[in-house]
Amino acid sequence: MAKGLIRLSYRKLIDASSVKTWDQYVFEDTWKEFYMQSQFYNQAGSCQTFQELLDQVPGADRLHYLTSTAAAGYIRQLNQVIPDIANVSGKLCLPFSQFRFEIVHSHVSRKEAHKVAISFYSDPLTWIDTIGNNLLIAYGDQREALSAGQELETDMIALQPYLSVSFFTKP
Repeated sequence: MAKGLIRLSYRKLIDASSVKTWDQYVFEDTWKEFYMQSQFYNQAGSCQTFQELLDQVPGADRLHYLTSTAAAGYIRQLNQVIPDIANVSGKLCLPFSQFRFEIVHSHVSRKEAHKVAISFYSDPLTWIDTIGNNLLIAYGDQREALSAGQELETDMIALQPYLSVSFFTKP
């Protein structure tokens, strides 16, 4: 019997210390986009940080979306598979169709202060059990098949930092 239907979320933080090539590209391009877009909201040059822009300039919260356009192509390269989260066999396996981009903090002239987060939301998963620190899951809604005693293909995903259950539906 399944424990329920879940969706996992993974919050990927990217900053100047990120070492993976994909992360570095996202960092560079989103900082450039933030720098360019922030000029519209900071025409007087009185704000130095993203937080100052949010506090002082109406509509500056649109910078999350405007800056995200620089990451869109890189996110498409992932082919709808959440990065960094592998099954116990080491294979990237969690499909996603939704994500949310946010600027955590940034500075108009200090690139090293730029930090963004991309939250990836998995497609629905059937949560079968928890074994140790691992979730035993099946892809999609397999509750009916489980109740009927059918054999299912499953996967094991280790619980880890920044990975959480973001949606839950009881059987």
